[in-house]
Amino acid sequence: MSTASDKTIHVLEQVVKGLPVGTNLALLHLLWALITGSFLSSRGAIFPALQRCGFNREESYRSWQAMAQGTWGIGQLVRNWRSYVIDQGQWQANSYEGYRALAIDVTAFWRPRLRGWKGKFFHGIAQRALKGVGFGLLVQVGQVDGHRIPLLKAIIPAGFQTESQDAFKQVLLWHAQQNLAEDEVAVHDAGASVADMQESAMPRFVLRLARNCTARRNQLPGNQRGRPAEYGQIVRPLTRQHNGNTLPATPPDVESEFSYEGRTIPVHGWQGLVRRDQKVCQDHETYSIWVFFDPLYQKPLVLGTNLSALPNTLFSLYLDRWPVEQVPLVAKQTLGLHRHFVWALLSCIRLPALALLVANILTYLAATLPPLPTGFWDRQPKKRQVVSVASWLEQIFRMITHFMLNFAKSNPIPTTCPRALRLAAWQNHRSDRPLAYHLAFLNLFRPPSDLPISKPVAFCCLSSATFSQN
Repeated sequence: MSTASDKTIHVLEQVVKGLPVGTNLALLHLLWALITGSFLSSRGAIFPALQRCGFNREESYRSWQAMAQGTWGIGQLVRNWRSYVIDQGQWQANSYEGYRALAIDVTAFWRPRLRGWKGKFFHGIAQRALKGVGFGLLVQVGQVDGHRIPLLKAIIPAGFQTESQDAFKQVLLWHAQQNLAEDEVAVHDAGASVADMQESAMPRFVLRLARNCTARRNQLPGNQRGRPAEYGQIVRPLTRQHNGNTLPATPPDVESEFSYEGRTIPVHGWQGLVRRDQKVCQDHETYSIWVFFDPLYQKPLVLGTNLSALPNTLFSLYLDRWPVEQVPLVAKQTLGLHRHFVWALLSCIRLPALALLVANILTYLAATLPPLPTGFWDRQPKKRQVVSVASWLEQIFRMITHFMLNFAKSNPIPTTCPRALRLAAWQNHRSDRPLAYHLAFLNLFRPPSDLPISKPVAFCCLSSATFSQN
């Protein structure tokens, strides 16, 4: 087995650590099928993806049952994954002036024909809200060998009764406010507003604003005729056109510049602002607007924040929001979970949540593992015929001699004679026999190395003659 396969399986073992015995092994098989991209070739079908990895029918059924009905939660798996990454010491969180970015994002797995599901989220291509399974992601951003790598902090699924994206956004911001550390800053894109951050009592935030955004001063204008003013003067960061008229930009309070990756970025800032719908009041929460004129882009970047930090710190914090987009991108396109064939309400949440977790694991492993050849054109390629790749994938779990953790499963009861199965099933249907008689009768046909049966047994007369102990 290659070093990459061995390391990958070891990481997956750490992720399912602490789950009930049997469930951990079944989920380990499912996570392996996800991380190898088997769902991409099976077009989102669970059983063909598991069978492609070499698991038989019984093991595939156990993995499906553990995913749909097992006693586990995605929060426990994320905590195990974070503990493993932090203990390894290769991932180091980015920090700017003592602040770390906590990127927030909302993604959805589209299920337009899913019955009984009410959740709808905005689709950028369709330009309207479509039915889908939504998730909120809280991600920390760090460095691994100079590469910017996200690390999941929480996966918040939207319930099947969540009818609007705005309602779920408030729930997500509340979770972010509860999980925000003292040195973390919530970073969001234009999907949230300053009002959303203030309503959720977010202590520190940086978010992108529209280029035509406006705000107000938190002080009354002086020497005006007519009715006494209740609102402060409007602050317009950028010049805009309205009904053929040019509305000039408000002169900035602060003008500065800084160097970033060899280019000089001018910055304009306005401080002590309130929302446009708020009257002048000293009790209102104030924020600042910063406009960055990056020469690498044609349009300026407008940010709103309640932090008292340097402009280059705010610029770097917002750039750390972009790695959160990589998690759903890998889960949908690389792993093939943009479509999946599950219809139970709990399974519709659990399978995409596992895909998001595996996407983060795959990104981390790609940054930490040594580069591997992908063909004869790479340096030091390993000879392997293309036709044997599928069969090689099936043999990986067969080559494992032992697991590092406690993995086990409740195997079917072995028997020495098929005729004993029919006799046991016939004896089970006789209601006049006590339970102790049935157990003693079945123990006659057990191999000597097995332990005697002391619990009730469910019998079924199948062609494969299998028994399952409850």
